Amino acid sequence: MRLPFELLLSLRYLKPKRTFVSVVTIISTIGVMLGVSVLIIVMSVMSGFDRDLHEKILGFNPHVKIYSRLGEIYDYHSLAEKIQTVEHVRAAAPFCLGQVWMETQPEYSSPLGMAPYLRGVDPRVEDKISILPSSIIEGEFDLSGRGLVIGSVMARNLRLRVGDAVALYSPSQLQRMRLSQEEGEPEAILADHYEIKGIYDVGFFEYNASFLITSLENFQELFNAGDTVQGMMVMLDEPQLSAEIALKLRSVLGEEYYATTWMEENAQIVNALAVEKSVMFYILFFIMIVAGFGIANSLITFVFQKTREIGILRALGATRSQILFIFLNQSLMVGIIGVFLGFGLGMAAISFRNEFLHFMNNITGFELFPAEVYFFSELPAMLIPSDIILICGTSLLICLLSGLLPAIYASRQHPVESLRHE
Repeated sequence: MRLPFELLLSLRYLKPKRTFVSVVTIISTIGVMLGVSVLIIVMSVMSGFDRDLHEKILGFNPHVKIYSRLGEIYDYHSLAEKIQTVEHVRAAAPFCLGQVWMETQPEYSSPLGMAPYLRGVDPRVEDKISILPSSIIEGEFDLSGRGLVIGSVMARNLRLRVGDAVALYSPSQLQRMRLSQEEGEPEAILADHYEIKGIYDVGFFEYNASFLITSLENFQELFNAGDTVQGMMVMLDEPQLSAEIALKLRSVLGEEYYATTWMEENAQIVNALAVEKSVMFYILFFIMIVAGFGIANSLITFVFQKTREIGILRALGATRSQILFIFLNQSLMVGIIGVFLGFGLGMAAISFRNEFLHFMNNITGFELFPAEVYFFSELPAMLIPSDIILICGTSLLICLLSGLLPAIYASRQHPVESLRHE
């Protein structure tokens, strides 16, 4: 089958020649390619950040937390049973959370200290609440006795290993020592000593660096809390139902209790990431607009160069719509080639993103993606088909619209006027 002459001429005119128009056309194609590839890379990385952030947050934290308006919760065993009667609730467990002062107990060097958060949990049901039991990289998830499980970053910073001992002070103990010193009768309170029995890595820098895990009994003893807890952790079948289930829990448990969701507690970082993704899309899309101006510039120049040929085609019977489609096909071809090459370049960059990152780290000697800033040790990415379709589709549309005005101008030329000076 023969090609339509409009498409045949478009392909012939698109063939590179040693002219200024060909150079501009090549540059425009490269611009479309870079615009599409950069948009695919950035949107995929931002989507990966969003997905991994949700996974890390929900792997360490519950979907819903229940608190008492009166403060501590006493009858938490019956409360857990009542919570589990609500539809879509997978598990419920008590928890305690408080900040402590921790000091290492090295044999030969000076002790190191920091103020991490201590979380008291029920080890019998923790595997239903978080990924902590399955995230142990050294030792085991053993909270018996005065056992502790710490994060990998904290263990590295404080030079701690499994089997080492640490001393913990609660805020009330530190306050007692401070008050006794102010009153002129200094009182020395011996710290409670705990043993590191496991080191975990949940893949999130902040959690690996700031949290200690112990049993409810150890927490209650350290904080003199008796047989009370601060709240209940609730896991659901679907995290996206957390707002709906939180409302049901409020109605089931009564006015004495209130519920917060993981989205409410992490709203700042989740919303910031969503806004950043949208802003990055609009900013980087200007690359496509610049490439569109290049296409329009090359077609305008090309129309003036081909004035004689346009007049001959019109004199031979070519219609205005046929002339219009010749130049529109040209801009569309540039868009198709640029989008295809940009898609391939973007896919390759996404596939080898971490290898390239490690290569640049070795070349420059700098950590280009520090985990303490971005929370992740590897560069995440996730390809969303709707994003790819939006990027490629709008890029083709811009390329097509860029050639519309020059094509309309060419189609309106009169054959006599075009050949007058020939």
